[in-house]
Amino acid sequence: MTRLMIKILEPEIEKSEEMVMDAMMAVQGLPIVAEVEKIRDLEKIKKLYNVTETPGIVVNGKVMVAGRAPQREEIRKWLHEEFKQGQNPN
Repeated sequence: MTRLMIKILEPEIEKSEEMVMDAMMAVQGLPIVAEVEKIRDLEKIKKLYNVTETPGIVVNGKVMVAGRAPQREEIRKWLHEEFKQGQNPN
């Protein structure tokens, strides 16, 4: 089973919780195991991901978006692409 690591980059609690829910809803129906982590410390976000504007989402170490909150379908598309790459690592 494919495992995805999803990082939510957002210092505000309410926004980060909403993005976590969007990510979890986007995972539904895909045969994957997803671990979602919230990173709220701006200095850590800048240092680890070179992201200066939040919110953002990182999937398996790749910054997918920064500076805006993506729609659930957009998140689902990214997760599906990562799932396919995990199935065909060539």
